[in-house]
Amino acid sequence: MTYLQSCSDFLERQPDQILTDDQIFGDKVMIRSVLANFYGRVTWGQHIGDWYSFTVLDEAGKSDQGPDNMQNFGNEHWRVSNYELIRNFNQFLKGLRESTVLNDTEKQEYEGEVRFLRAWTYFNMCRGLGGMPIVGDEVFEYISGMDVGSLQYPRATEAEMYDYIIAECEAASLMLPASTNTNAARANRWVALMLKARSAIYAGSLANYNNKMTSPIRTPGGEVGIAANLANAYYEKALQAAQEVINTSPYSLQLTKPDDLERNFYEALSVKTNNTEVIWARDHGYPGEGQQVNFTTMNIPGSHAEDIDRAAAGPILNLVEDFEYVDDRNGDIKIRDDQGNFIFYDDPLDAFANKDARLGGSVILPNALFRGTAVEVQAGHKVWNNGTWQTVTSTPGERDNAGRVITSANGPNRSNEQFINKSGFFFRKFLDETPGASTRGRNSDMWFPRFRFAEAVLIAAEAAMELGQQSIALGYINQIRSRAGIQPLASITVDDIIQERRVEFAFENHRYWDLKRFRRAHIIWNGVVNSPNAQHWALFPYLVVAPGTPNDGKFVFDRLTFSNSLHPRFFELRNYYNFIDLGWQNANPKIVLNPFQ
Repeated sequence: MTYLQSCSDFLERQPDQILTDDQIFGDKVMIRSVLANFYGRVTWGQHIGDWYSFTVLDEAGKSDQGPDNMQNFGNEHWRVSNYELIRNFNQFLKGLRESTVLNDTEKQEYEGEVRFLRAWTYFNMCRGLGGMPIVGDEVFEYISGMDVGSLQYPRATEAEMYDYIIAECEAASLMLPASTNTNAARANRWVALMLKARSAIYAGSLANYNNKMTSPIRTPGGEVGIAANLANAYYEKALQAAQEVINTSPYSLQLTKPDDLERNFYEALSVKTNNTEVIWARDHGYPGEGQQVNFTTMNIPGSHAEDIDRAAAGPILNLVEDFEYVDDRNGDIKIRDDQGNFIFYDDPLDAFANKDARLGGSVILPNALFRGTAVEVQAGHKVWNNGTWQTVTSTPGERDNAGRVITSANGPNRSNEQFINKSGFFFRKFLDETPGASTRGRNSDMWFPRFRFAEAVLIAAEAAMELGQQSIALGYINQIRSRAGIQPLASITVDDIIQERRVEFAFENHRYWDLKRFRRAHIIWNGVVNSPNAQHWALFPYLVVAPGTPNDGKFVFDRLTFSNSLHPRFFELRNYYNFIDLGWQNANPKIVLNPFQ
């Protein structure tokens, strides 16, 4: 086992030396240190410790030294298969149960945490690979000459794996405390119930929508594919767990600033102090050794940067337009009239007026405020010349003879130039406002929420809808929409669920998995050039230069592909499940391969 040196905060511990089990489980501090190490090892998928992870879907695009040429999704994309970690969990549980230095309450709570973390590991494994071997509490030890067949477990079915995760969450929830903890960094009862709810809603949607495909994706043994008749039972479990969180937990939809819903949403996701929304987060406490993340450093607008790094990526227009207007569900930005003429704005920010408040809380829009000052986003000038519009651009920050900025220091532009935005937008969600947070020497202590109260509400809405409980589903989804300041729905469909989750959970590691479980990924990311969904799009604002006309000094927009080279996202049927590594099968012939291998 690995000993982590003691320091003031539970999750701020670093590896120091290898100790024996007796040394570890004979010391409370050592036990806590190993548990802290486990929390540091369960980061997978999209997260703020890896800014590039946000650019591979339809949420953001890479601006750092120009857009890249990614189009296809790899067979191992975000694949998780960490049986070494599972073994470490089981070693810990064995030593914990035999330890004499902890009282029964401490043992129970620590066991609940580890069983939750083990379930979380299996969940991340299952949603990528389908059913995989479940080893229970076994700690395998190979002795020379023994029959290795006893160490080789076959893959569980996908349904069995979700059932195991759900059962472990139920058990862990009864062991864990109901109280909150600092920065939502550790598992409690509600964290376990959230994983139960998420696992059940995933299993239910897979049983439902996979079987509605023309050719359902499955293996003969059920390692991939869940029977359609199991869907309702999973939906019922998801609804029950979500409602328990909604009705009895200490969390709530955060609404501390009802007069400023944009700010309210930003704080509900990105400010730890007095937060009622976030149930479990990957916390990056400062000060601490190696805990800080550089998401703010890498993605801050250049006009607000405190170090050389900036503008590595930016949200794309695809996401921005999926946020509705207050009274119009079509969120397309109005840049041309019916005759194809420019629509003129006094301020580029005016184009986004009356949008879903979550947009301003998730994305820095052109001329919006960050740290109290405007983020100027201007691609160039639109010059009226002899009856036509001419586009004039420049080196970022350059001015014309009249002293007007042409292309702003923030961009956007379409060059391969580093540190210049390419989409027309910057991240707002998870961008740290703290002074010094965008410097290499400090970076940010921003957290990354994994579970929050809004997810419980939307899981309840989805499960109720699928169970035919329309009025209950509407009540839940309209709670979320009310906080966003947009019109309530009168009816609810699966498309509404996908849309609501899209904008509520932007940049929170949901989009990829949602489109997979609803079997929409291959439809939306269809690889078609200039597709409204698969292609990345940008929105470039321009200052109008038309002396002597009423539009001089106003702003117009061009809708452009994100880069000069076209690389629409292409999700193939084979991407619904990661491929099994052939080395795993060589080591264990009982491991069957996934579809399309």
